[in-house]
Amino acid sequence: MHFIDPALDAYCEAHSGAEPPHLRALREETHASVYMPQMCSGHLQGRFLAMLSHLVRPKVIVEIGTYTGYSALCLAEGLAPGGMLHTIDIDPHLPPFVARHIAAAGFQERITTHHRPALEVIPTLPTPFDLVFIDADKPNYPNYFDAVVDRVRAGGLIIADNVLWSGKVVEPAEQHDHQTAALAAYAHRVHNDPRVEPVIVPLRDGLMIARRR
Repeated sequence: MHFIDPALDAYCEAHSGAEPPHLRALREETHASVYMPQMCSGHLQGRFLAMLSHLVRPKVIVEIGTYTGYSALCLAEGLAPGGMLHTIDIDPHLPPFVARHIAAAGFQERITTHHRPALEVIPTLPTPFDLVFIDADKPNYPNYFDAVVDRVRAGGLIIADNVLWSGKVVEPAEQHDHQTAALAAYAHRVHNDPRVEPVIVPLRDGLMIARRR
């Protein structure tokens, strides 16, 4: 998932905004006790997501894929006054963990959790969306994009994580597994959609940021 030398990665972290204590505690507990801890956004990506959110000043954020809540807490930092982040996940085990860390960070009035399939939840949320973060089951990425793109305001952002998939997306198409194929299809779909202007940033496992025209 990492594309630069660890020493350079550490340099970037050291010269970026400090990781808030509540996020460090969440990250450390995730790595100590939760399955697949590499899914946690981490310090550098978290500060990047927080920066984007501060620039957009969103009133409505939609996150598809909560995991342990690290990215939700980062994105919620930039909410406009009275704004709300809606984070969606179907994991049956992690909601108490997520709720505890949201409360510890003091964000319980700014983050709403939803425990149903995202394609069911999205049509029920208030619009327009100002920022969407997609980090869930990879085969559904194109479906999630289709579900949100017309609900995002002009100038809003749709951010998708893991679009480089440890470099597998540049392998020959016949070698793609279903997850790699879905991510390649997502990148192609977004790149060719006239409603958005995209850029891929090779940060961590790749972020595709699409600005709604």
